[in-house]
Amino acid sequence: MAVLPRLYEPLALEHFRETSAMLFLTGPRQVGKTTTARRIAERLGPETYLDWDDLDDRERILAGPAALARALELDRLQDPPPVLVLDEIHRFRRWKVLLKGFHDRWKERVRVIVTGSARLDLFRRGGESLLGRWYGYRLHPLSVGELVRPAPPAAGLLSGPAPLEEDAFVALRDLGGFPEPFLRGERRFRRRWERMRWELLLREDLRDLSRVHEVDRVELLAELLRRQVGSPVRYQALARAVRAAPDTVIRWTRLLEALHLAWSVRPWYRSIPRSLRKEPRVYLWDWASVPDEAARAENMIGSALLKAAHLWTDRGEGEFALHWLRDKEGNEVDFCLVRDGSPWLLVEVKLSGRAPLSPALARYQRLTGAPYAFQVAMDLPFVDRDPFAEPGPPLIVPARTFLSCLP
Repeated sequence: MAVLPRLYEPLALEHFRETSAMLFLTGPRQVGKTTTARRIAERLGPETYLDWDDLDDRERILAGPAALARALELDRLQDPPPVLVLDEIHRFRRWKVLLKGFHDRWKERVRVIVTGSARLDLFRRGGESLLGRWYGYRLHPLSVGELVRPAPPAAGLLSGPAPLEEDAFVALRDLGGFPEPFLRGERRFRRRWERMRWELLLREDLRDLSRVHEVDRVELLAELLRRQVGSPVRYQALARAVRAAPDTVIRWTRLLEALHLAWSVRPWYRSIPRSLRKEPRVYLWDWASVPDEAARAENMIGSALLKAAHLWTDRGEGEFALHWLRDKEGNEVDFCLVRDGSPWLLVEVKLSGRAPLSPALARYQRLTGAPYAFQVAMDLPFVDRDPFAEPGPPLIVPARTFLSCLP
């Protein structure tokens, strides 16, 4: 099977040109972390790849930092320096101690790439014991922007529009952005892959990450959330459906997010009169799993926005966050991308380009001061014109054009 170049490869090379800190690559299972890490290593120097799930590799890891250094021959002058890729190392209880000791002693003689999913991503939020010793990128599924341009823009946040072949756009929309089903391009394989992934996340990974025993009820919650993508989450109703307390449902929902099955956005309420403040919307990392066509389109656009927000934040371009907008009168906009604490981009998603421009876009653009406001239409053909060229009033934009400008 072909291997697509990923956006994160040039970013990793840039990272190692600038610092000796370790590089952490986190993200969902099967998003391509291991493949990406090994492609990066191939371009940097001689690679040693160790997978915690391999018993022989585990024995080498458990031998400690000095044994790793001997295996890499770090007592010899080497040009270029060797690359150590550690896959799923966070499953080792004392992995932070191991990395801290190894990095502090040998950081100038080796480049270290660490990959992982749920537990490693949780560590990113509170990794004081390795503070200053690592930087990271959150890997996302493939997107239109990454397929047409697998490298970040030379300057700024955005790139100019570029066309993607129609077959590739349809495959991305219907089969999702995880590399394996996208590259296979077969609906039957896609269904088998999806079933396997859900079972892996909701059985093996759920037990690994938590002490939850009510696995069947967590599975039911995941299915209910899949059917409600794009709608405000009502925890009381979900609690009745799965026969659990609302606080338990909230905890389980957060577990599903930690497992990279789902992600959520919360309302942006500053400067919004009578705004909703608490109710999140939940989306799936694998948007092709969403059964409703309109919700799937919204999920796909939201995933591209979240990917951009994470990438720009991880790269140091600013602090970006994704929200949504709704007031108690029912005026709403699907997404509000916030840049350094201020709304920057409003996005409403529609299946058809014939849908009239939503009046809520103009309303919320006036209230928030966001420079850009787009109604993104899934069915419109690509237009070779940059919607971000100048700030202005709300504009209907083809999804093919809009998505190609994002990373």
